[in-house]
Amino acid sequence: MSLRNQVILITGAGGGLGSTAALALAKLGAHIILLDKNIPRLEIIYDQILEANAPEPIIYPFDLAGANENEYEELAQRVGEEYGALQGLLHSAVEHSGFRPYSQITTKDWGHTMNVNLNAPFLLTRVLLPVLVKSEHASVVFTSDSSAREARAYSGAYGVSKVALEGLVSVLADELESGNRIRVNTLVPGPVDSPLRKRAYPAEDKSKLPLMNSLDPVYQYLFSVQSVGVTGQIINASTFHL
Repeated sequence: MSLRNQVILITGAGGGLGSTAALALAKLGAHIILLDKNIPRLEIIYDQILEANAPEPIIYPFDLAGANENEYEELAQRVGEEYGALQGLLHSAVEHSGFRPYSQITTKDWGHTMNVNLNAPFLLTRVLLPVLVKSEHASVVFTSDSSAREARAYSGAYGVSKVALEGLVSVLADELESGNRIRVNTLVPGPVDSPLRKRAYPAEDKSKLPLMNSLDPVYQYLFSVQSVGVTGQIINASTFHL
């Protein structure tokens, strides 16, 4: 599943799952654009990729929630000028402020969560579509949560954003399917020992959970030629088999 000469942009690349995906894809030869607002974390995964003798990645500091539309457009323009085309886009950035009753969700928390989890994936995908469509085959992957189909109590803005995100993916995949160039899918990582899981479920015994790198095969599949023709699907990592 070589990804040589493939350029893949990953949001939240300094986070647990984002950095896991970045390293897994880089090891297959992909050129990774590491996008996150946390520069020290980006530098850590940058060094890990170099230590793995993978292609040197690009660090792109970017605040998904704080950036305006012009800054998104500038990002897309720079990617186009530097690489000509983009073969992959992974939305891995996430905001989860904790579980709480609906009555206790502040307007600020609601807005910030929606900006990171829903508005940013919408806008970033939209501005990058002209660069993605220049590839013979391109893959866009959105990261969701199993709770999106259950709409659990106290899941708050995070839960609502994931429900809406899966709707966005369905619409986008349907629109792009006829072009047969850009495939669009949703990844549900399932319970893994990630930083987000630690914050969301602090009392849980994490030793019983799979490690984050257990997701390597599904990331590699979604961005390799093996998944060409697969679009509009919800891929659950817990039940994924090649």
